[in-house]
Amino acid sequence: MKLEDIGFYTLSDERAINSSVNSPLWRCELILNSSCNFKCPYCRGLKEEYLGNIPFEEAKECLDLWIKQGLKNVRFSGGEPTLYPRLIELIRICKDNNVSRIAVSTNGSNKLEFYKELIDAGVNDFSISLDGCCSSVGDKMAGNIPGVWNKIIANIKELSKLTYVSVGMVFDENNIHQCYDSVLFADSLGVSDIRVIPSAQYNQALLKLSQLPKEILTKYKILNYRIENLKHGKHVRGMKPCNSNKCKLVLDDMAVAGGKNGLKHFPCIIYLREGGKPIGNVSDNMRNERDLWMKNHNSHEDPICSKNCLDVCIAFNDKKDN
Repeated sequence: MKLEDIGFYTLSDERAINSSVNSPLWRCELILNSSCNFKCPYCRGLKEEYLGNIPFEEAKECLDLWIKQGLKNVRFSGGEPTLYPRLIELIRICKDNNVSRIAVSTNGSNKLEFYKELIDAGVNDFSISLDGCCSSVGDKMAGNIPGVWNKIIANIKELSKLTYVSVGMVFDENNIHQCYDSVLFADSLGVSDIRVIPSAQYNQALLKLSQLPKEILTKYKILNYRIENLKHGKHVRGMKPCNSNKCKLVLDDMAVAGGKNGLKHFPCIIYLREGGKPIGNVSDNMRNERDLWMKNHNSHEDPICSKNCLDVCIAFNDKKDN
């Protein structure tokens, strides 16, 4: 299977074959802040040393370094990044420097007018959390915030008319009973993509979703990819002995968060979220540091990688090996 057939716009066979410390940066994610107005039951937040807002000048310096190295796609996340005071300025920097895809991961609860301002500044990709198909479950999954689900739904409908919107759906024991109806509901909102990520190894949701109408599975490639994988014993998360033990994805893909001693770059966003150690400080030399880390690191021996690596990342590294 070609990587571009999976459905992620950053993945392709050509990228996998040619990735190196000198290739363009295909995907970079910047954690701007730790603050969030939601208390989702599955969210563990950031480690203590990465709490707070990244100073604007440090965030700008990171973007400048990425842009000099051919940044193609960037994602701003948090916490809730729309609470970051100077988000629009960072987005304009990316737009002014011809970054192709400027994404924001958000819970979707900000004012619609602010999201429109972000689009005007350059955002052309929103990833919005949607963990239910009714207000009782949606409000609960946000941390029991009355009325917030209705606001998110209204925003998704309007933003889907203006730009690319994907919904990220996390299912666990609190909302799995609604997983089938939730996907159908998300489709009715006019979204561009639906991405289901079970909480940890909670794969029962994908089993239930395998009964979705064919036209839905055909429409949402990533969802179909994961359902087909599960039918063949491949979970969304976790490696098998046959998979590559080297993470070549780190060569042109990275995640950055703020630390007490400046910004740190991590192997990937999952490694950061799971509490892994950074590779080093954000600097002109970080891609060489990432190359050295890749060569000396065995993913099968790292519990974070072996248990939590995503299916699409595994597919990328296996393609690179072949």
